[in-house]
Amino acid sequence: MGLKKISNRIFYYPHQPETDRPMLAYIKGEKIALAIDAGNSESHVDEFYKTLEIEKLKKPDFTVITHWHWDHTFGMHHINGLSIAHRKTNEFLNQEIAKLSDNEYIEFIKTDDECIGR
Repeated sequence: MGLKKISNRIFYYPHQPETDRPMLAYIKGEKIALAIDAGNSESHVDEFYKTLEIEKLKKPDFTVITHWHWDHTFGMHHINGLSIAHRKTNEFLNQEIAKLSDNEYIEFIKTDDECIGR
């Protein structure tokens, strides 16, 4: 799957429904580049960056997070540059990170039939 060009400065990497990967976007400025959303995984980020490299576009200096859903944020740990998110999105993500240190929460997630799709 390749990068799609909207204009000389705006590109997007298409949605991949078979793997729950959202569309990612890229805006090329005079001095900086901006990505929109961080994708659902490290490999999603790598694929996106590979398509940028093929088009001879630099990695983003900033990545704007549109909202807190996992498929837009799980790649954040692997992005180039800085991430930008609304205060409420950042608060929600910080709350979710805090839950990861709660063993009862982790065990609940592992065993809750609704959470794991049973």
